[in-house]
Amino acid sequence: MSSLDRRKFLVAGTASMGALGLAHAMPAWAMGRPEGMLARRGSDVLSGEHLKMTVADAAFRTGNRHGPAVTVNGTVPGPLVRLKEGQNLVVDLVNNSSGDTSIHWHGLLVPFLMDGVPGVTMAAVKPGETFRYEFPVRQSGTYWWHAHTLQEPMGHYGPLVIDPAEPEPFTWDREYVLMLSDWSPMHPMTIMKKLRTQPDYFNYQQTSATDDYALSGEQRRMWARMRMMPTDISDVTGSTYTYLINGHGPADGLELPFTPGERIRLRVINGSAMTFFNIRIPGLPMTVVAADGQNVQPVETDEFQIGVAETYDVLISPQDDRAFAFVAESIDRSGMGVAMLASRPGARAPVPALRKPPLLTMADMGMAMARGTGANGGAMTGMDHGSMEGTGHGASMGHGESMAHGDGMDMSDMPMRDTSKLPPDVKAGPGVAMVAANPVDRMGDPGIGLSDVGHRVLTYRQLVAASPNPDPRAPTRLKEIHLTGNMERYMWSFDGKNFSAVTDDPIRFAFNERVRVKLVNDTMMVHPIHLHGHFFELVNGAPGDHQPRKHTVNVQPGGSATFDLTADAPGDWAFHCHLFYHMHQGMFQIVTVRPLEEGDEA
Repeated sequence: MSSLDRRKFLVAGTASMGALGLAHAMPAWAMGRPEGMLARRGSDVLSGEHLKMTVADAAFRTGNRHGPAVTVNGTVPGPLVRLKEGQNLVVDLVNNSSGDTSIHWHGLLVPFLMDGVPGVTMAAVKPGETFRYEFPVRQSGTYWWHAHTLQEPMGHYGPLVIDPAEPEPFTWDREYVLMLSDWSPMHPMTIMKKLRTQPDYFNYQQTSATDDYALSGEQRRMWARMRMMPTDISDVTGSTYTYLINGHGPADGLELPFTPGERIRLRVINGSAMTFFNIRIPGLPMTVVAADGQNVQPVETDEFQIGVAETYDVLISPQDDRAFAFVAESIDRSGMGVAMLASRPGARAPVPALRKPPLLTMADMGMAMARGTGANGGAMTGMDHGSMEGTGHGASMGHGESMAHGDGMDMSDMPMRDTSKLPPDVKAGPGVAMVAANPVDRMGDPGIGLSDVGHRVLTYRQLVAASPNPDPRAPTRLKEIHLTGNMERYMWSFDGKNFSAVTDDPIRFAFNERVRVKLVNDTMMVHPIHLHGHFFELVNGAPGDHQPRKHTVNVQPGGSATFDLTADAPGDWAFHCHLFYHMHQGMFQIVTVRPLEEGDEA
């Protein structure tokens, strides 16, 4: 059976969203009826060559919020899976819950039938069933695992650390794995229904005539004419989310002991459903040593933005006999996760107040100027150099130079949907509400709201691989993919096409093909785009053989991002936005890797 025929067999008789785990009805325990036992916070550790992971319905409580959850081995997050590079792994996934389940090994290079995506690589594991995963462990680093069903945002996720066969190029005395997530007492189906009915339902930071946002009356009218909001940063916010670190909310008092003078490795994982986090430890610099499980040349910084599904490893060296606050502030600044690095039990540091919510800008509309101030104040051009001939290191104007901050420009007559700028294969239907007029490369952008914070902030352009990449070949072709959407209708897609598991033609790469992929964001939201089964290399201005390798890339609003890919894993692979409700509303596609046959078009 061919891979495409096999995929159609897996999803036959289901709706398109059913293939992504949304077809089943809301279980009784999620509708106010008796829930399972109360979930424990934090992760136990699972190691060895044969593991058992049991999924169950549960209740979860943090602060004053209480509601349904899903546990794996009784905890939220589920267990820390600790492996060794080169070992073989067998995992028995036992489904004692009332919903469909699976495990996707995020960032791991596994055979595609072990990738854990219902409707693509396997059938969903039904209640009462057991599924066995079995594969060799071919890499090392910091990763995570999660369900590819409705259970993911309810607690079915956990950290995964693979110790290398050879020593690391850096040392540390103590290590903490910090799993960031967002949890709501609302069931995911309820959240989805609210977003589809009123996309700004959870946005309590909308502008008004009496707020203190730096907007003139004309600017407010301009936003109103475009039917857009400059505060439309996150679809789901702290109005319903509690932001967790290792299952602990801000009120739960998570404490991380240390001894002054120690060098500490923090493995930071963003396992949230919908939240980008800004990470900082006031008074303590961080040295980034790995991104998405891959070592990079050390970069010292004071803050970094971590997208959904990304991981960063950082080293810190607290010298003082006191406490330091580890702060994970949501990108829209509606809440934060907090942990306390404490030199003695009970030591506490001040937790900084939430910063003023950021505003969207001209650059986020895809209207970056030809000249502007770049990330952290550096002047740069706004030209897009992401072509096959270039290196992809153009940049946009910074967030400080926008009509949202009072430059007085009247944007009301500027085209927001000039479909002539779209490639012929992009469907310009109701799912494409905006087309970026000048989608410049934004690898040098620190992220929404971080261009003028007054201290160092990490950008993708600073990442350089610690060792040469395994494939030095130049790409042989360019594949351009547009990220499209209509926020008012809560529609999300690639190239204007909403995913349909049965009928969609996949993105095709020939086996072992070297291809450059350019992602163009025709929306005003940042999208973390993840390709299963592969690493790709960011085209960020680093030397070609030291471009940083990642499995997830954040594509800034109205901008572009480019990566080089060696399609060396045969099979059908999920390719999607990792914002949970964007994926389930259509920003999902299949990448098929197989030898090209006569008559095929790449």
